[in-house]
Amino acid sequence: MNASPLCSLATVTPGGRAHINHMYFAWNDGFEVFWISDPGSVHSRNLIRNRSAAVTIYASNQVWGRPDRGIQLFGTAGVTKAAEAARAYGRRFRDFDPEANELPYYRFRPRNLKLFDERALAAGTLVTARVTRGGLSWLKTEVWA
Repeated sequence: MNASPLCSLATVTPGGRAHINHMYFAWNDGFEVFWISDPGSVHSRNLIRNRSAAVTIYASNQVWGRPDRGIQLFGTAGVTKAAEAARAYGRRFRDFDPEANELPYYRFRPRNLKLFDERALAAGTLVTARVTRGGLSWLKTEVWA
């Protein structure tokens, strides 16, 4: 999750269509993702109506044909209390000033994640795991050859 300071967040519009945006993020050991956003933005308004969300994180400078890696997270999101989110942001972004922030913090709580890391695993291998309070619980491994 350290591969990029940006992630992509997918939300669902009231009409059931997908919406995606890019944002700076921080996270904790439980794979929860935190961000700061304008409550009037499309993704923030979408989360009020439907908390279902997905996040993907990967280094955008990867080169086609070489080993790739990234993570996809599936769960729910919404506004959260500032304390833990501000701490996570402060650890990730040294110049972040929580006193100067006037926007709400959001938290994404993953239920499942899908990992691909072709350096550590074989090419085309995807590992899916459930995120639990105790850590990760393997669900399945897919190999696309």
